[in-house]
Amino acid sequence: MSDARLDDRGRLTLPKEMRERYGEHYHIVQLHDGIKLIPVADDPLDALREEFADVEKTASELREEAREAALDEAGR
Repeated sequence: MSDARLDDRGRLTLPKEMRERYGEHYHIVQLHDGIKLIPVADDPLDALREEFADVEKTASELREEAREAALDEAGR
């Protein structure tokens, strides 16, 4: 964890080590007690493909499983 300050124009500069690790594009999420920076990949579609590369089910199969799980949880 490190500290950062806004400059006189309201800009926040992240330390070099963080920029190198997480990139330079972020979503800013407002929480009830602060903010959170979430790194955004340069190519979000490529990042999703990499994240789900080992998933062998189709989107329809995953959707049906989620639907069944929700119905079971609701007590059908």
